[in-house]
Amino acid sequence: MSGAPVALGNFALRTPTLTRRLTGTHGALFRRTNGRLLRRWFGSPILVLETAGRRSGLRRSVPLVYLRDGDDLVVVPANAGARRSPAWWLNLEAAGQGVVDLGGERRAVRPVLATGARRDRLWRRFAAIAPVEHYGRRTPRSLPVVLLTPASHGSLRTRPYNPPVTI
Repeated sequence: MSGAPVALGNFALRTPTLTRRLTGTHGALFRRTNGRLLRRWFGSPILVLETAGRRSGLRRSVPLVYLRDGDDLVVVPANAGARRSPAWWLNLEAAGQGVVDLGGERRAVRPVLATGARRDRLWRRFAAIAPVEHYGRRTPRSLPVVLLTPASHGSLRTRPYNPPVTI
């Protein structure tokens, strides 16, 4: 993947404050219009992920590019290739649960790390819609492929730590 998404990733690394503000505005407009506006980011579908802040306990939300794999939603915590993992991933990992908004449809989810052949297959699919290959070359981190698997509402807790499952 090249062109506008890669340029956008480079811009995001150079202007983190502006990027956070744009991301917050994007997510707010998406949610306020039930996904009628800003359903896509440079042609890729987005969801809004809600998590609890791992230190504050406050609700946090962020729009993310995703793809579907059966009942699972697939995301990659790339943080535009930054050295640090994105806060949303640290929060989701710590809580072991979250809620996604798919434009009017809300779904409770839990994170599962994809491994092996499934991870490789999903990485290739994700690389077709987002510049994760580019981001992966910019960071010493290994970028995980995270499945947001359906969770029953009754299974959601407000705390404590519940690490993601690895499959």
